[in-house]
Amino acid sequence: MRTTMILTAQAILMAASLTAAENAPPQHMMRMYDPATETARKGIVEGVKSIHHGKNMTGIHLMLRTGGEVKEVMLGPSDFVTSKGFTFEMGDQVELIGSQVTMGEMKYIVAREVTKDGKTLTLRDKNGVPEWGGMGMCKDCPMK
Repeated sequence: MRTTMILTAQAILMAASLTAAENAPPQHMMRMYDPATETARKGIVEGVKSIHHGKNMTGIHLMLRTGGEVKEVMLGPSDFVTSKGFTFEMGDQVELIGSQVTMGEMKYIVAREVTKDGKTLTLRDKNGVPEWGGMGMCKDCPMK
């Protein structure tokens, strides 16, 4: 009887663990923003890209001339950015705080905050958790 109860308890715990793992965000999404590589930049927008992620989400990337180079800056979902009253176009002067990341062979800055015309758009908290709670992540989800 005791052995049956222990095996039943183990089966329940294993099922709960598997369910939690299936609902968790992919690890690469959790580690996309690295506070250890955070940088502050000022620059001029040289281009704006709309990047499609599946059927329902379009992200905004800026091509930012900073110093003598152009960096691609990932902002977030276009719906979130525009809902906060922000638009970006060529020639805009911006300041940003973001994490420098490499995905494959491409280098990006994942923006945490972007300031334009004295207004600041907060995209992520200091740990990199998105403010929009999308992409399988939520504002209250812990970073792993």
